[in-house]
Amino acid sequence: MTGRNQEPDHIYDLIGVGIGPFNLGLAALLDEVDEVDALFFDRKNTFNWHPGMLIDGTTLQVPFFADLVSMADVRSRYSFLNYLQEHDRMYQFYFLEKFHIPRKEYNHYCQWVADQLEYCWFRISVENVRMIDQNGTSLYEVRVWNEDAGEFETYLTKDLAIGIGSSPTVPEWMKPHLGDTVFHSADYLNRKNTCMNADSITVIGSGQSAAEVFYDLAKEQEEREYSLNWYTRSQGFFPMEYSKLGLEYFSPDFTDFFYELPQFKKDGLIKQQDLLYKGISAETIADIYDLLYERSIGGEKPAIRLQAMMELSKMEQKVNAWGLDFTHTVTEDTVSDSSDIVILGTGYNSTVPEFLAGLEDVIDWDVQGRYQVSRDYRLQMKQESRNEIFVQNGELHTHGVGAPDLGLGANRNAVIINQLAGSEIYPVRSKNVFQTFGGMKKGLRELARV
Repeated sequence: MTGRNQEPDHIYDLIGVGIGPFNLGLAALLDEVDEVDALFFDRKNTFNWHPGMLIDGTTLQVPFFADLVSMADVRSRYSFLNYLQEHDRMYQFYFLEKFHIPRKEYNHYCQWVADQLEYCWFRISVENVRMIDQNGTSLYEVRVWNEDAGEFETYLTKDLAIGIGSSPTVPEWMKPHLGDTVFHSADYLNRKNTCMNADSITVIGSGQSAAEVFYDLAKEQEEREYSLNWYTRSQGFFPMEYSKLGLEYFSPDFTDFFYELPQFKKDGLIKQQDLLYKGISAETIADIYDLLYERSIGGEKPAIRLQAMMELSKMEQKVNAWGLDFTHTVTEDTVSDSSDIVILGTGYNSTVPEFLAGLEDVIDWDVQGRYQVSRDYRLQMKQESRNEIFVQNGELHTHGVGAPDLGLGANRNAVIINQLAGSEIYPVRSKNVFQTFGGMKKGLRELARV
């Protein structure tokens, strides 16, 4: 792939907005594709993947094969195994005997890849995108703010790839309370010193992030002598589905099945699949339980409380702490508590970026104001257009639970690259799992072709 061209009228084949794992993977796979001239922008100073959650001891929830490229091209120089070789860590990793790598190492691996790709530009903020006509050719005009140059710049491209990722989300009524002592789990490491000086800490939520924050705090609770509570409105602190057949739902095969469903069926199915992607890893649950068990030896009762089925319904600033009101989701009993620090493990949501405001009238939205996305990850437009906008991790409602999964990122990028190049650069298999997701007749036809 060619690098950045500084001519003002140069037309790129693709501009990627956002350099998270998915667009970084797209850039890495494009490195060997001479047919595509691309450029990628990100407003951050450098690649940094959820820095507030790079807690010591945390690991990816997917095997290391779910790196930026291997599931599309295991021979790529940007694979995780090549990263290990380049950093003289092959034997250490071999002796580690683990598929799930430290989250810090995944972040460092991605930084290593980003540093090698001259067409990945950081400190560039995309301000707006609009459609223009240049000598009878329709193009996207991308206006950016270049932090280093201190000026606005304009770039032209045939297609776009939106990979801005998801953002931390909290309920609307909680937003006015956000600050130094009430914050989303995404800011945990940035606020940890504040936590260490508190007398009481409360964690809200029952996903992996909430569990990792709780466990990290619990390990230091004895020394720091703060009380520690963990509440969730969920029915319990349940493990994420991680059986081998359960993992097959994060495959192109399930995506194919899901995509063909009517939208009302899709919306209903996603609600039933929470534990495929919203639970806690069994290993983290075991670590928490082991710690609690050891702390209880000899009849000790640590100042730690876990309670499910409790929904936070009100927060009020008191003199030195937050007053918290909870409602039991089953008995409807109300409970009041107080806490110096409140950490909200309330998840992440995909949002429509502001720079697409100029294209709102041409994008085809569904009745809930969401993107309409084709099977091959193109935003649907109200009128036929040769200019595509590819979406990365914004298609949960159309493609299913695999949309945010790192293990499907390379497959999605292979599909996108094949469209950009107009040929099959990276083969995409149609049968990858043992089970069948569609109806019986369709399933038998698929088996007959194998």
